[in-house]
Parts: sequence; structure tokens; C-alpha cells
Amino acid sequence: MSQKQERQQVIRELVATRSVSSQEELRQLLAERGWDVTQSTLSRDMHDLRVARVPTHGGVRYTTADASAATDNRTSLASLVPQLFLGLDFVRELIVVKTVVAGAQPISEAIDSEGSPDVLGTIAGENNILIICRSDAARERVAKRLLTLARK
Repeated sequence: MSQKQERQQVIRELVATRSVSSQEELRQLLAERGWDVTQSTLSRDMHDLRVARVPTHGGVRYTTADASAATDNRTSLASLVPQLFLGLDFVRELIVVKTVVAGAQPISEAIDSEGSPDVLGTIAGENNILIICRSDAARERVAKRLLTLARK
């Protein structure tokens, strides 16, 4: 295993087992484990791992899509949307989903993983997702589901 893979494994473990609320806190936890990393290296690792900062009842903390997901993709989407979703808008067969910063990638990946016949595909940025649906009716079903999940 390469040093990068080992370091990223430690990051995954720290984020999964601790309530980490800042990159500096994570950097210090890594240093305690013998990993002296720069902020830019840590940012790249977090991007690679799809680590997102999400609001919780105890304040904001980092999590990964893997940590939020249960065994199936439906549960994954159901667990991510309430934490990361801010709103949506649509026109014709297109939906634009607004998320918290760094929330678009995990939700987009969960949508794509489901393989819904209503969704042709997604394009995600940092905090916006474009969902391309097969029809207006498909768009209505997808939008309704996302709004329902967001209210849970």
C-alpha cells in the first residue's frame, strides 16, 4: 500500500470515528498519528475521498459518502439528502439541486448508483447538481422523491 493510500485510510478512519469539524483539527489528528501533511495535501486527500462537511445536531462535522451510506444505494441517498440538500429548481427535463458546500458529489454519485430509469445522468459541481431526466413526468417523480427525502 502506498503512503498516500495509508494516509487516506487514516483520514477515513478518523472521520468515521471522531467528530472532526475543521481541516486544521483533522491535520492535528493526523500529526498525532505520525502524518505531517500540508493543508493543500489534506485538501486533495479530502477531495479524493469525497469528504464533506455536514451539519449535525452537535454542530458541523466531516463525513464521507461511505460513512453515511448503508448497504444499499437507496439508503445511501436517503441518508445523504437530509444532511446535504438545500433546495431544488427545475425546467423541462432538468433539475438543479442546491447542496451545502462539498455536498453535490456524494448526492450525485448516490443518484447515479441507483440506476433509476427516470435519470439519464447527473453532473455535479461543488454545491450544485444538474440531473437530466428522461421526461417531464420523470422529472416530477425524481423531484418529489428528493423533496420527500429532504424532509426526513
